[in-house]
Amino acid sequence: MKKIFNIAWALPLAASLLLASCGGSTAMQSTGAASSSEESSAESEKAETTAAAADSASEGGSLSVVATSKDYQKLFDSFTADTGIKTELLSMSSGEVLSKLKAEGGTPMADLWFGGGIDAFMSAKADGLLEKVELDAAKDIASDYKDSEGYWYTKGLTVVGFIVNTEELKKLGAPEPKSWDDLTNPAYKDEILMSNPAISGTNYGVVNAILQKKGEEEGWKYFTSLNENVKYYAKRGGDPREKTAAGEAAIGITPMDKKTEKLAEEQNCSLVYPSDGIPYIPEGVAVFKGAKNKDAAVKFLNWLYSSDEHLKELAEIDGKNTIKVVKPNIEGLDAGFDLNTLMQEDLSLFGSQRDQILANWDSLAGQKAES
Repeated sequence: MKKIFNIAWALPLAASLLLASCGGSTAMQSTGAASSSEESSAESEKAETTAAAADSASEGGSLSVVATSKDYQKLFDSFTADTGIKTELLSMSSGEVLSKLKAEGGTPMADLWFGGGIDAFMSAKADGLLEKVELDAAKDIASDYKDSEGYWYTKGLTVVGFIVNTEELKKLGAPEPKSWDDLTNPAYKDEILMSNPAISGTNYGVVNAILQKKGEEEGWKYFTSLNENVKYYAKRGGDPREKTAAGEAAIGITPMDKKTEKLAEEQNCSLVYPSDGIPYIPEGVAVFKGAKNKDAAVKFLNWLYSSDEHLKELAEIDGKNTIKVVKPNIEGLDAGFDLNTLMQEDLSLFGSQRDQILANWDSLAGQKAES
């Protein structure tokens, strides 16, 4: 019985082997075709993945930016390299941006507003000219330096002091100023330069801070006395330091940063951090209401604030490390000055008092103010 079973099993096996032998070529061809199909599919998937990556890199298209300086182009070039989003940069002061926005009924001139005194951003928010942005890294930003509703954020602080041309002071036989009150010394008549607060957010911040410190009445008395010594109020924020270093004036009221330090060193000028307090002005960033490329603008802000390296690149361009005050947990940066010397400021007043302060200032400065 066992023998019969073996034979019965062997016959179908032999038949199977014979069929396999006859069909071997066909089977191999079938297997080869399947392999070729799989390779082709893999190559197709790879091509699709590459194409998808290329599309992803350029999916944002473009981003238009209005900033206080063309120097920021390097930062936006880094953003383009990382995302494929092309950027176009226009340089304009914060005061000019706000005036243009209001004059044109809120029509945005760009997608992203980058830099300038926070007062202009506060005013723009109040007029409904900014877009609300929920920033990924918002929790890491100190509460004083972001809008509670997400309409603007801060990219650093501008602190203000004096650049002094020591040779010009010697000609005058006048002492070096050590404080804001010193600037009212009659010996400095027509020897002080300051930027126009109506255009420069930095110098509007100076005016507001000193008014807060001295009070409304005493503050305007102070600026009336200071006005006697100011030659003119420059349109450009960099004019006071540059023209003072060149000998056009003895004292310039200026942002204190690495550019000012370098200029002072090259031109043998001295720098003074006022002993009666250093005004500071947060610098804003925001997305315009009705921005054509809103998503790209929001993507840039998240790209910037979510990376300490990107913020350090920004600090290098700005020539100061005050982003450390804005985002305290950033590593490897030091503000570079004693934070206790900053004036006590209520930043909420920067926006709400802007129109009234500038109206008073316009009456005070008269023809001395460049526009």
